Amino acid sequence: MSDSSPLPPVRLRPEAELARDALTTPLLSRAARLARWAGPDTRVDTGGGLVDEQLPAAAETLGLTGDDAAALAGEAWRVAVDAGLVEVVDEEAGTVTAGEELALLTGGAPQDVLGVWLAALEAVLADASVPDLDDLVDAVGAGDEIDFSSLDWDPDAEAEFLDGVLGNLYLLTASEDGPGDAPVPLPALAASMIVPGDMGEPTNDVLEQVSDAMMRLDDQFRLLEPVGLVEYQPVDEALMADIDSPEEEPAATVDEADVSRYGMVRLTPLGQYGLRARLLEAGFGVPAVGELSDKGADALLDGTAQFPPRAAQAETEQWLGRREPLAAARELLAAARGSDAGAPLRRLHCQQALSLVGAEAEPALREVLDDAELGGLARVWLSERGAADVPAPSEEMVFWLTIDTVAAQLAAEGNSHELRALVEGLARQHGGFFEAAWRVGHPATADVLEAMGRLHPDKKIAKEARKAAFKARSQHGS
Repeated sequence: MSDSSPLPPVRLRPEAELARDALTTPLLSRAARLARWAGPDTRVDTGGGLVDEQLPAAAETLGLTGDDAAALAGEAWRVAVDAGLVEVVDEEAGTVTAGEELALLTGGAPQDVLGVWLAALEAVLADASVPDLDDLVDAVGAGDEIDFSSLDWDPDAEAEFLDGVLGNLYLLTASEDGPGDAPVPLPALAASMIVPGDMGEPTNDVLEQVSDAMMRLDDQFRLLEPVGLVEYQPVDEALMADIDSPEEEPAATVDEADVSRYGMVRLTPLGQYGLRARLLEAGFGVPAVGELSDKGADALLDGTAQFPPRAAQAETEQWLGRREPLAAARELLAAARGSDAGAPLRRLHCQQALSLVGAEAEPALREVLDDAELGGLARVWLSERGAADVPAPSEEMVFWLTIDTVAAQLAAEGNSHELRALVEGLARQHGGFFEAAWRVGHPATADVLEAMGRLHPDKKIAKEARKAAFKARSQHGS
């Protein structure tokens, strides 16, 4: 992902709802319980973790039993420290006190609660990027100092890999053509990081890398589920031997009926909020539907320029919902004016926004019937609603609106199939289109005619378009 290109707009749930979700996540609720349990007799080691003698009592406080009870209690304690729910007041004595953030969980605003949860999330993500320390000790020998440079593990690369996977999961969840709320198969997510986009049939080496990545992600998503980032169905234990076997690579042999056995992951609404916050902090453009509802029409038309259709409509509906129809229409029309490069696309979005406004907006459209830039779209709006006494447009206005519409489509879609069909239709319906079009005093006339020359499949017509573009440039001295 490029930090200069905005990601698809995400539809976030209200902060109050997300804060309630955060408070009920297993890890944060356990961390809060331990923070309230801690007292003058609670002792920690030099790293801030609970001393071994305290772990059984901590596990009992949390109602944890079984072989992993102490480990789960230790993890919850570490999150309590990292999230500011507990503060180490004397490192030498190993004593603790309640942290300032603990009171926010019960007395803070939803945004405060989410801030604590984000701190907990960062702690878990840091842990998820670290391999099993027992394995590291086994690799170098008990009692020996771990030399990370000698191991096949790069902490920065591991964190970057996990960030990339989560970024792809966010992108899939937010995209209109993605799975939405449906879970994503783990093999597909691993392959998105390993298999080059232009590779046809993956090689055995690439498939082995995908399998290795799946196993790493299986461990990591198991850690990330308790903090509420994802819902995760782990890899079927019965398939572990197959996945580790070089003779059979699951990413290549899985069919749709079996894919869920190889792990399925879904980003939760809280997870969408968390990853968006991290992406924003990293400098990415990460819009959210509803952000523009309290801004002016200029911000709406410019902001939705890169939105996919459904998100743009949802954003526009929220914007319109806060305004009276007539006032909204006037504001939209005023913002749509201009001769800059972005103006045609603004007018297209203005037209789409006005299609959502009722008949109360009619006076605003009639006010701009004589406007060179807005008169054409005003006539279209009025005619579509069966309004009376709509004056016929002049030939000049028809051609100006045509150039403006194609310029907007070029900006929105590039050389799309739909635009190619539009270009062919224009040339077919108007025999002398190019002879008239090059004279249109629109700033984008030459660019539009050049694009029509590129897009039209008929070589003769394409040549006419290029000649017309040359004339337009000569006329306007550009």
